[in-house]
Amino acid sequence: MADSRFAEVQQAAPIEVFAVSKAFTDSTHPKKVNLSVGAYRTDEAKPWVLPVVRKVEVELAADNSLTHEYFPILGLDVFSAAAARMLLGASHPAITEGRVTWVQTLSGTGGLRVAADFTGHVLKYNTVYYSSPTWGNHRLIFQQAGFTELRQYRYWDAATRGLDIDGMIEDLSKAPENSVIILHTCAHNPTGVDPTHDQWKKIADVVAEKKLFPLFDSAYQGFASGDLDNDAWAVRHFAERGFEMMSSQSFSKNFGLYNERIGNLVVVLKDPAYITPTRSQLTLLVRGAYSNPPCHGARIVSKVLNDPALFEEWKGCIKTMSGRIIEMRKGLRERLEKLGTPGTWDHITSQIGMFSFTGLNAKQSKYLGDKYHIFLLSSGRINMCGLTTGNIDYVAEAINDAVCNVS
Repeated sequence: MADSRFAEVQQAAPIEVFAVSKAFTDSTHPKKVNLSVGAYRTDEAKPWVLPVVRKVEVELAADNSLTHEYFPILGLDVFSAAAARMLLGASHPAITEGRVTWVQTLSGTGGLRVAADFTGHVLKYNTVYYSSPTWGNHRLIFQQAGFTELRQYRYWDAATRGLDIDGMIEDLSKAPENSVIILHTCAHNPTGVDPTHDQWKKIADVVAEKKLFPLFDSAYQGFASGDLDNDAWAVRHFAERGFEMMSSQSFSKNFGLYNERIGNLVVVLKDPAYITPTRSQLTLLVRGAYSNPPCHGARIVSKVLNDPALFEEWKGCIKTMSGRIIEMRKGLRERLEKLGTPGTWDHITSQIGMFSFTGLNAKQSKYLGDKYHIFLLSSGRINMCGLTTGNIDYVAEAINDAVCNVS
């Protein structure tokens, strides 16, 4: 056989969340539970297409004026502008003074990649900091964008099962000038632990003092607490402080548009004069990556955000989703405490959003999968949406067993 150019290609490690999901799919156990994948599920453990999304899709399908022609390179402007207003607030000075620009992206992941390419290739930054732990894709995105200094800042305090604010501040205070700092706007993934408003102010202080560049990952606005304004507080505070910054928005979770890859990158600048050259460079980056974004998800979100009646209907949907998650948090904590499961479990309800860092270790997580066919990540992170009124007792009893018998 002739020598192959691919003979030396090494087998890459599997991506854990997809491997765990496959193990769930392959399991034939009647009580199997998937606590791994990052997607909303109903109390019947089914995907949920938001009613407002269904309504808009019917309207779009009946609109014969719509075509499948290419979008502009930077996407559907009426969508991106509405998304930016949702994030920053329509009356925010950065908006009213015309110091904000935007680009439609391939969901939040694509927004982060465009931000990484811009900060790396245009601004010439090469150091990025991300929380320990963080979403598994943050490092890979910046690594593939060419960043050579990939560093972590402390975040999770295992002892308190909360935020290590002192460690975070200390690590950021040692970061070199112009380091990109990835911050989770709300519902931190994977821990579910968010800074308080006072802690956010301290974080902003050190970012200003050290001249760091904030990049917010906004994947859960509205989905975390059910309140769009509350969930955007951190981004708005940084904007009010006068930071130049970026924020990548995803509409996968709060609209349930997972595979439509609909996102937005918001750029806040000090002067409107910088917008035109900034957009020109963003245009080149997008053109060289994927040329232009898809239309379907953008049209859905745009119609909802720009129609007052549909917008109110959508806010009801996100309250439904966030409310179910909060109820599952309360239910799991109550059951673990009633069972007398060793340790404290108040962090289950003090954390917020889709994910909870339970405190279970890798052996205990594996034990749950092997014995009970309850599938979760080795870090102990669980998706609260995987819990239902039908399986929560089973899961609580299994966790109790794991904590009592596996160290």
